[in-house]
Amino acid sequence: MHPLENHRVKCMSMGFFLKGDAPVVWRGPMTNSAVDRFLMGTAWGKLNVLVVDMPPGTGDAQINLSQRLPLSGAVIVSTPQDVALLDARRGAQMFRKVHVPLLGLVENMSYYCCPNCGHKDAVFGSGGGAATAQELGIGLLGQVRNVYVDFARCHCNFHEAASGVEGTAANALMRP
Repeated sequence: MHPLENHRVKCMSMGFFLKGDAPVVWRGPMTNSAVDRFLMGTAWGKLNVLVVDMPPGTGDAQINLSQRLPLSGAVIVSTPQDVALLDARRGAQMFRKVHVPLLGLVENMSYYCCPNCGHKDAVFGSGGGAATAQELGIGLLGQVRNVYVDFARCHCNFHEAASGVEGTAANALMRP
């Protein structure tokens, strides 16, 4: 298999092989086989870094990866909600149990920033990523903004300014 490449970043995804909204319902040997195929059966070429985006949790894919590759470290990614941070802590503890160093935590969807006035709002709460990183004894590597546009959360007239935007996504956002 050959990975897709853009901006010198190579990418392989299970999503490339699925049709529409088809789910992947695998456990055990099927998951392990897919992980092995992506890791060893992809023509990666020379790599300095391999980033593997894993589903949340401590399942077969994570354990298989930690057994198959000499991992330099794991970066935990979570949204700031309590339930997501609980999964992040579990994932972190799983990597510690298999002796994979934790490199830090990235908080995804940390805030929404209005493109019109710059107003920031912590739609999913704030401080959860920093508190969890501190609890785990690792650094908070960054906070990534949410790109979802929630006009009701902004105090400017961006709703009026954006009302001329066309397209399915824009129309969905413009509904009262």
